[in-house]
Amino acid sequence: MTFDPGTISFPGLGITGINPPRTLPWSLFGRNIYFYGAIIALGFLLGILYLSRRAGEFGTNFDLITDAFLIAVPIAVFCARLYYVAFRWDVYRGNPISTLYIWEGGIAIYGGIIGAILGLLLFAKVRKQKLTPYLDLLALGLLIGQSIGRWGNFFNREAFGAEIFNNFFLRMGIADTDGVMHYWHPTFLYESLWNLVGFLLLHFLSKKRRYDGQTFLQYVAWYGLGRVWIEGLRTDSLYIPGTALRVSQLLAGVSCVVALCVMLYVRLCKKPDGSGMLVHQNPAGTPAADTAPDQAQESSL
Repeated sequence: MTFDPGTISFPGLGITGINPPRTLPWSLFGRNIYFYGAIIALGFLLGILYLSRRAGEFGTNFDLITDAFLIAVPIAVFCARLYYVAFRWDVYRGNPISTLYIWEGGIAIYGGIIGAILGLLLFAKVRKQKLTPYLDLLALGLLIGQSIGRWGNFFNREAFGAEIFNNFFLRMGIADTDGVMHYWHPTFLYESLWNLVGFLLLHFLSKKRRYDGQTFLQYVAWYGLGRVWIEGLRTDSLYIPGTALRVSQLLAGVSCVVALCVMLYVRLCKKPDGSGMLVHQNPAGTPAADTAPDQAQESSL
């Protein structure tokens, strides 16, 4: 079913006749600039701005965060593409070179998250930094980026859920090329709102954290819980080959349970009091490898 250039409406909210363009009104080096990419870039920049203001609260500084992102972002993009291609190989099998055509679309957020974690692991190893404070910051930045970035799906008319045949107040109507209106679950909106609420919660909870890595575990649990529900509504899920299992839904459920179990274990068995956090060892946000090399390499939660 084709929806471009059909109009979009949210009748339950009194919004009708929206016709968002896919591209910005100018080009760069002869190529169109898509709203999808521009919105993701906006989310990324706002995330970086937020982290720059809170870096000192986690025992690091903006220079180190910049270095971390310069390593993590390219790996995250590569893994986001690899994750998507791996579970859609039937599409790319006949023309493997097309796996490089990332501008044609086809990335997966869970692949990006995995890549970002791998990138931070590399950064921590190279710069002799404690990993977990950077994972905490990553979690907060991801929630900002994901909340904003999901609106790129709105401009692309994608990532919506199953068709709705009742008057559910958040139903999204999309007119096809024949002008016929169909109503769907706006799963991009559900996830955007879920991530926004998660960011607000973790913003305040992170100020009371008792160990490095706590905010990241809370993110994994929160995002996983929401993604299990939302992924079950989507019509464009990636599946484990030969099964009816949605790979992101399975990964979300498993990661949520694991994160909750780890948090419970730390709370009951470790009983952290906050004294071991990097911010208390390096309160000025000075590069930890220069001021306290033994503490910088500490491998605790």
